[in-house]
Amino acid sequence: MSNTALPHIYSGKVRELYAVEHDALLMVASERVSVFDVARPDEIPDKGRVLTALSSFWFDHTRHIVANHVISCDPTDFPPMSGDVAGRATLVRATRPIRLECVVRGYVFGHGWQEYTERGTVGGFVAPAGLRQADRLPVPLFTPTTKAETGHDVSLTADEAASLVGPDVYEELRDV
Repeated sequence: MSNTALPHIYSGKVRELYAVEHDALLMVASERVSVFDVARPDEIPDKGRVLTALSSFWFDHTRHIVANHVISCDPTDFPPMSGDVAGRATLVRATRPIRLECVVRGYVFGHGWQEYTERGTVGGFVAPAGLRQADRLPVPLFTPTTKAETGHDVSLTADEAASLVGPDVYEELRDV
């Protein structure tokens, strides 16, 4: 956890969440490592800074496509009791999360490769025969997952994802 006087709300695999106000939170990236959704015991120095910088870059560069929750990554915008979190923290709007992780696969890799070798499918979609690990897929595939409390994320079919978040929300997320 971070050295902050803010009330701690939640610990994720690599981030800590703190209450700022009724409508704002501080997300602090740790040095913890999660590989394929499994938290590892080793830490990487400055990983939190790198993760925050990457997230900030992509939130800035995609906000014209879809709105996001980011208020600021500038520590001068954080409350005084935030502590020494500069470079590792993001001030965000408190939102109600959509429990769907939108994974678009362009290559057969990771869990997609495992599924392909077992069933010949990727995210429930039939894939061409003869693909090798890390081969490019003929078209990008929308393969949603949902967060598991521990361990790997749970892969969902299109029907399961639509049932989880509602058909309209599912279609909007898929299209974006």
